Amino acid sequence: MARRYDCNDATDRTTGLREAASAVRRGELVVLPTDTVYGIGADAFSSEGVADLLDAKGRGRNMPTPVLIGSPNTLHGLVTDFSEQAWELVDAFWPGALTLVAKHQPSLQWDLGDTRGTVAVRMPLHPVAIELLTEVGPMAVSSANLTGHPSPETCDSAQEMLGDSVSVYLDGGPTPGIVPSSIVDVTGKVPVLLRAGALSVEELRKVVPDLEVAN
Repeated sequence: MARRYDCNDATDRTTGLREAASAVRRGELVVLPTDTVYGIGADAFSSEGVADLLDAKGRGRNMPTPVLIGSPNTLHGLVTDFSEQAWELVDAFWPGALTLVAKHQPSLQWDLGDTRGTVAVRMPLHPVAIELLTEVGPMAVSSANLTGHPSPETCDSAQEMLGDSVSVYLDGGPTPGIVPSSIVDVTGKVPVLLRAGALSVEELRKVVPDLEVAN
């Protein structure tokens, strides 16, 4: 039976974050608010948890799960060949709606799907998300919807779709909007915008003027 906690209530928030952290450590799924939409998350290093996440969404391994982190410092243990331009993007836009696709450390024992040696990583600008991520470490997080359905802006919408496949729902009220994060590939010599989202090409080029746009 899924448990739900109102994160706008101080007592419920404390209890909910504790229960969510315990669930993540057990390899279970949680739903959490972010600065874009609600996400469904699992321990990034739990292969079973990530597999359950993909199953809950009805999503295949060909669409790997992004990773959310609670601090830019966490990147040092996750990625390799991270360029100066990539760090400049982090400094300018994190926490916020920028996802970076980078080469992950070859030694990492995780299975996020068919990633081909890369990871899509982001630090969200939401206090509940950051508090949970700070407590449990990197989480595999995808939008909390069934594949093909709209991404949820409310905890109600997420729970209607995902039901008891999720152990803990953290209700932070409506999220700011459904505009997704912008995605920039920093695996090569020049950053490439893969998806324009909350951050425009113009905003990104103020930081990395030679940013290219994928066809």
